Amino acid sequence: MAEPVRILCVDDERNVLRSLERLFLDDGYDIRTALSGAEGLLALGQLDTVQVVISDYRMPGMNGVEFLSEVRKNWPDTVRIILSGYADTGAIVSAINDGQIYKFIAKPWNEDEIRVAVTNAVERYNLGRENRTLAAELRAKNDELTALNRDLEARVEERTAALTTQNRLLTESLNILDNLPFAVVGMSLDGTVFQCNRKGMVCFGNRIGPVIGADRREVLTAAQNRLVDRVIDESRRSSNGNASGEEGNHRVVIERSPYTSECVILIVNEEAVRG
Repeated sequence: MAEPVRILCVDDERNVLRSLERLFLDDGYDIRTALSGAEGLLALGQLDTVQVVISDYRMPGMNGVEFLSEVRKNWPDTVRIILSGYADTGAIVSAINDGQIYKFIAKPWNEDEIRVAVTNAVERYNLGRENRTLAAELRAKNDELTALNRDLEARVEERTAALTTQNRLLTESLNILDNLPFAVVGMSLDGTVFQCNRKGMVCFGNRIGPVIGADRREVLTAAQNRLVDRVIDESRRSSNGNASGEEGNHRVVIERSPYTSECVILIVNEEAVRG
Protein backbone atom coordinates (compact mmCIF):
# COMPACT_ATOMS: atom_id res chain seq x y z
CA MET A 1 0.00 0.00 0.00
CA ALA A 2 1.35 3.43 -0.98
CA GLU A 3 2.36 5.78 1.81
CA PRO A 4 -0.18 8.63 2.19
CA VAL A 5 0.99 12.11 1.27
CA ARG A 6 0.70 14.10 4.48
CA ILE A 7 0.81 17.91 4.53
CA LEU A 8 1.00 19.98 7.70
CA CYS A 9 -0.40 23.52 7.46
CA VAL A 10 0.61 25.95 10.21
CA ASP A 11 -1.07 29.37 10.67
CA ASP A 12 -2.40 31.28 13.63
CA GLU A 13 -5.59 32.13 11.71
CA ARG A 14 -8.19 29.34 11.54
CA ASN A 15 -9.82 30.71 8.40
CA VAL A 16 -6.49 30.41 6.54
CA LEU A 17 -6.18 26.77 7.64
CA ARG A 18 -9.75 26.05 6.51
CA SER A 19 -9.00 27.66 3.14
CA LEU A 20 -5.97 25.40 2.68
CA GLU A 21 -8.01 22.32 3.65
CA ARG A 22 -10.68 23.21 1.07
CA LEU A 23 -8.02 23.91 -1.55
CA PHE A 24 -6.57 20.40 -1.29
CA LEU A 25 -9.86 18.62 -0.62
CA ASP A 26 -9.92 16.81 -3.98
CA ASP A 27 -6.20 16.04 -4.20
CA GLY A 28 -6.15 13.03 -1.87
CA TYR A 29 -3.71 14.53 0.62
CA ASP A 30 -3.85 13.88 4.35
CA ILE A 31 -4.09 17.47 5.60
CA ARG A 32 -3.09 18.25 9.20
CA THR A 33 -3.24 21.69 10.81
CA ALA A 34 -1.61 23.58 13.69
CA LEU A 35 -2.25 27.06 15.08
CA SER A 36 1.37 27.85 16.05
CA GLY A 37 4.95 26.83 15.44
CA ALA A 38 5.10 25.05 18.81
CA GLU A 39 1.92 23.13 18.00
CA GLY A 40 3.33 22.31 14.57
CA LEU A 41 6.52 20.85 16.07
CA LEU A 42 4.43 18.76 18.46
CA ALA A 43 2.36 17.43 15.55
CA LEU A 44 5.48 16.53 13.56
CA GLY A 45 6.81 14.60 16.54
CA GLN A 46 3.61 12.54 16.72
CA LEU A 47 3.26 11.76 13.00
CA ASP A 48 5.19 9.05 11.17
CA THR A 49 5.88 10.96 7.96
CA VAL A 50 5.10 14.47 6.80
CA GLN A 51 6.20 15.15 3.27
CA VAL A 52 5.40 18.89 3.12
CA VAL A 53 5.00 21.67 5.69
CA ILE A 54 3.23 24.93 4.73
CA SER A 55 3.70 27.71 7.28
CA ASP A 56 2.69 31.35 7.59
CA TYR A 57 5.52 33.75 8.31
CA ARG A 58 3.86 36.12 10.81
CA MET A 59 2.83 34.12 13.87
CA PRO A 60 3.08 35.03 17.57
CA GLY A 61 5.82 33.43 19.65
CA MET A 62 7.69 31.69 16.81
CA ASN A 63 7.61 33.11 13.29
CA GLY A 64 7.55 30.95 10.18
CA VAL A 65 11.26 31.10 9.45
CA GLU A 66 12.13 30.11 13.01
CA PHE A 67 9.59 27.29 12.91
CA LEU A 68 10.85 25.97 9.57
CA SER A 69 14.44 26.17 10.83
CA GLU A 70 13.46 23.77 13.62
CA VAL A 71 11.71 21.54 11.09
CA ARG A 72 14.88 21.46 9.01
CA LYS A 73 17.01 20.48 12.03
CA ASN A 74 14.73 17.66 13.18
CA TRP A 75 13.04 16.51 9.94
CA PRO A 76 15.45 17.54 7.18
CA ASP A 77 13.69 15.46 4.52
CA THR A 78 10.38 17.33 4.92
CA VAL A 79 9.95 19.96 2.19
CA ARG A 80 9.23 23.43 3.61
CA ILE A 81 6.98 26.14 2.06
CA ILE A 82 6.27 29.57 3.60
CA LEU A 83 3.35 31.94 3.04
CA SER A 84 3.61 35.67 3.64
CA GLY A 85 2.82 39.17 2.46
CA TYR A 86 5.23 41.21 0.36
CA ALA A 87 6.41 43.22 3.38
CA ASP A 88 8.26 40.15 4.68
CA THR A 89 9.99 39.32 1.41
CA GLY A 90 13.51 40.35 2.49
CA ALA A 91 13.62 38.11 5.57
CA ILE A 92 12.12 35.19 3.69
CA VAL A 93 14.51 35.45 0.73
CA SER A 94 17.37 35.32 3.22
CA ALA A 95 15.90 32.14 4.73
CA ILE A 96 15.49 30.61 1.26
CA ASN A 97 19.12 31.37 0.47
CA ASP A 98 20.17 29.68 3.72
CA GLY A 99 18.41 26.51 2.54
CA GLN A 100 15.77 26.53 5.24
CA ILE A 101 12.84 26.99 2.84
CA TYR A 102 12.02 25.35 -0.49
CA LYS A 103 9.47 27.91 -1.76
CA PHE A 104 7.95 31.26 -0.87
CA ILE A 105 4.32 31.94 -1.86
CA ALA A 106 2.94 35.43 -1.42
CA LYS A 107 -0.39 36.17 0.19
CA PRO A 108 -3.01 36.32 -1.11
CA TRP A 109 -2.01 33.20 -3.01
CA ASN A 110 -3.04 31.99 -6.42
CA GLU A 111 -4.68 28.57 -6.01
CA ASP A 112 -3.05 27.10 -9.10
CA GLU A 113 0.35 28.36 -7.99
CA ILE A 114 0.12 26.83 -4.54
CA ARG A 115 -1.21 23.52 -5.83
CA VAL A 116 1.61 23.28 -8.37
CA ALA A 117 4.10 24.20 -5.65
CA VAL A 118 2.81 21.43 -3.39
CA THR A 119 2.84 18.89 -6.26
CA ASN A 120 6.47 19.78 -6.99
CA ALA A 121 7.31 19.64 -3.28
CA VAL A 122 5.88 16.12 -3.00
CA GLU A 123 7.84 15.07 -6.07
CA ARG A 124 10.97 16.60 -4.57
CA TYR A 125 10.41 14.64 -1.36
CA ASN A 126 9.90 11.37 -3.27
CA LEU A 127 12.99 11.93 -5.40
CA GLY A 128 15.01 12.66 -2.29
CA ARG A 129 13.79 9.48 -0.65
CA GLU A 130 14.57 7.43 -3.78
CA ASN A 131 18.04 8.95 -3.91
CA ARG A 132 18.63 8.08 -0.27
CA THR A 133 17.41 4.53 -0.87
CA LEU A 134 19.69 4.15 -3.89
CA ALA A 135 22.60 5.66 -1.97
CA ALA A 136 22.01 3.22 0.90
CA GLU A 137 21.85 0.30 -1.54
CA LEU A 138 25.03 1.53 -3.21
CA ARG A 139 26.79 1.77 0.15
CA ALA A 140 25.62 -1.75 1.00
CA LYS A 141 26.89 -3.05 -2.35
CA ASN A 142 30.18 -1.23 -1.87
CA ASP A 143 30.51 -2.71 1.62
CA GLU A 144 29.74 -6.14 0.21
CA LEU A 145 32.28 -5.65 -2.58
CA THR A 146 34.86 -4.44 -0.08
CA ALA A 147 34.25 -7.52 2.06
CA LEU A 148 34.55 -9.77 -1.01
CA ASN A 149 37.78 -8.05 -2.02
CA ARG A 150 39.19 -8.50 1.48
CA ASP A 151 38.20 -12.16 1.39
CA LEU A 152 39.73 -12.57 -2.07
CA GLU A 153 42.93 -10.87 -0.96
CA ALA A 154 43.09 -13.13 2.08
CA ARG A 155 42.52 -16.19 -0.11
CA VAL A 156 45.21 -15.05 -2.56
CA GLU A 157 47.65 -14.43 0.29
CA GLU A 158 46.83 -17.81 1.79
CA ARG A 159 47.19 -19.56 -1.57
CA THR A 160 50.42 -17.69 -2.31
CA ALA A 161 51.82 -18.70 1.05
CA ALA A 162 50.79 -22.32 0.42
CA LEU A 163 52.40 -22.31 -3.04
CA THR A 164 55.54 -20.72 -1.63
CA THR A 165 55.72 -23.46 1.00
CA GLN A 166 55.09 -26.16 -1.60
CA ASN A 167 57.77 -24.73 -3.89
CA ARG A 168 60.21 -24.56 -1.01
CA LEU A 169 59.46 -28.16 0.00
CA LEU A 170 59.70 -29.27 -3.64
CA THR A 171 63.05 -27.53 -4.01
CA GLU A 172 64.30 -29.13 -0.81
CA SER A 173 63.00 -32.53 -1.94
CA LEU A 174 64.74 -32.18 -5.30
CA ASN A 175 67.95 -31.17 -3.57
CA ILE A 176 67.70 -34.24 -1.35
CA LEU A 177 66.93 -36.39 -4.40
CA ASP A 178 69.89 -34.96 -6.31
CA ASN A 179 72.26 -35.67 -3.43
CA LEU A 180 71.29 -39.33 -2.99
CA PRO A 181 74.23 -41.73 -3.58
CA PHE A 182 72.22 -43.81 -6.08
CA ALA A 183 70.30 -43.13 -9.29
CA VAL A 184 66.56 -42.46 -9.11
CA VAL A 185 64.50 -42.31 -12.31
CA GLY A 186 60.80 -41.44 -12.52
CA MET A 187 58.81 -42.38 -15.60
CA SER A 188 55.22 -42.71 -16.77
CA LEU A 189 53.64 -46.06 -17.52
CA ASP A 190 54.12 -45.49 -21.24
CA GLY A 191 57.87 -45.22 -20.61
CA THR A 192 58.57 -41.48 -20.83
CA VAL A 193 61.19 -40.33 -18.32
CA PHE A 194 60.03 -37.19 -16.47
CA GLN A 195 62.40 -37.14 -13.47
CA CYS A 196 66.02 -38.11 -12.94
CA ASN A 197 68.35 -37.08 -10.14
CA ARG A 198 71.95 -35.94 -10.60
CA LYS A 199 73.40 -39.44 -10.17
CA GLY A 200 71.04 -40.77 -12.81
CA MET A 201 71.83 -37.92 -15.18
CA VAL A 202 75.53 -38.64 -14.89
CA CYS A 203 75.16 -42.40 -15.31
CA PHE A 204 72.45 -42.66 -17.96
CA GLY A 205 73.24 -39.40 -19.72
CA ASN A 206 76.81 -40.48 -20.35
CA ARG A 207 75.40 -43.31 -22.47
CA ILE A 208 72.48 -41.85 -24.42
CA GLY A 209 72.49 -38.05 -23.96
CA PRO A 210 69.49 -36.12 -22.51
CA VAL A 211 67.42 -38.27 -20.16
CA ILE A 212 64.30 -36.19 -19.40
CA GLY A 213 61.71 -36.84 -22.08
CA ALA A 214 63.51 -39.88 -23.41
CA ASP A 215 61.93 -43.34 -23.71
CA ARG A 216 63.00 -45.55 -20.81
CA ARG A 217 63.71 -48.39 -23.28
CA GLU A 218 66.55 -46.26 -24.65
CA VAL A 219 67.76 -45.16 -21.21
CA LEU A 220 67.66 -48.37 -19.14
CA THR A 221 69.51 -51.60 -19.62
CA ALA A 222 67.66 -54.65 -20.91
CA ALA A 223 67.63 -56.17 -17.42
CA GLN A 224 66.22 -52.96 -15.92
CA ASN A 225 63.51 -52.76 -18.58
CA ARG A 226 62.51 -56.37 -17.94
CA LEU A 227 62.16 -55.60 -14.22
CA VAL A 228 60.05 -52.51 -14.97
CA ASP A 229 57.83 -54.52 -17.35
CA ARG A 230 57.31 -57.18 -14.70
CA VAL A 231 56.32 -54.67 -12.00
CA ILE A 232 53.95 -52.87 -14.43
CA ASP A 233 52.20 -56.20 -15.08
CA GLU A 234 51.90 -56.78 -11.33
CA SER A 235 50.42 -53.29 -10.80
CA ARG A 236 47.74 -53.96 -13.39
CA ARG A 237 46.70 -57.03 -11.44
CA SER A 238 46.81 -55.17 -8.13
CA SER A 239 43.56 -53.83 -6.66
CA ASN A 240 45.03 -50.41 -5.89
CA GLY A 241 47.42 -50.20 -8.83
CA ASN A 242 50.52 -50.18 -6.63
CA ALA A 243 53.36 -52.67 -7.01
CA SER A 244 57.07 -53.03 -6.41
CA GLY A 245 59.86 -55.44 -7.24
CA GLU A 246 63.57 -56.00 -6.71
CA GLU A 247 66.30 -57.72 -8.62
CA GLY A 248 69.85 -57.50 -7.36
CA ASN A 249 70.65 -53.82 -6.79
CA HIS A 250 67.57 -52.68 -8.75
CA ARG A 251 64.28 -51.70 -7.18
CA VAL A 252 61.13 -50.59 -9.04
CA VAL A 253 58.13 -48.97 -7.35
CA ILE A 254 54.80 -48.06 -8.97
CA GLU A 255 52.47 -45.89 -6.95
CA ARG A 256 49.72 -43.38 -7.50
CA SER A 257 50.84 -39.74 -7.49
CA PRO A 258 48.95 -36.44 -6.97
CA TYR A 259 50.57 -35.12 -10.15
CA THR A 260 50.06 -38.09 -12.49
CA SER A 261 47.65 -41.00 -12.43
CA GLU A 262 50.49 -43.48 -11.89
CA CYS A 263 54.26 -43.35 -12.14
CA VAL A 264 57.17 -45.77 -12.16
CA ILE A 265 60.19 -45.14 -9.94
CA LEU A 266 63.41 -47.02 -10.61
CA ILE A 267 66.14 -46.98 -7.97
CA VAL A 268 69.50 -48.39 -9.00
CA ASN A 269 73.07 -47.98 -7.75
CA GLU A 270 75.81 -46.62 -9.96
CA GLU A 271 77.64 -49.92 -10.20
CA ALA A 272 74.53 -51.61 -11.57
CA VAL A 273 74.10 -48.85 -14.13
CA ARG A 274 77.63 -49.17 -15.31
CA GLY A 275 77.32 -52.89 -15.40
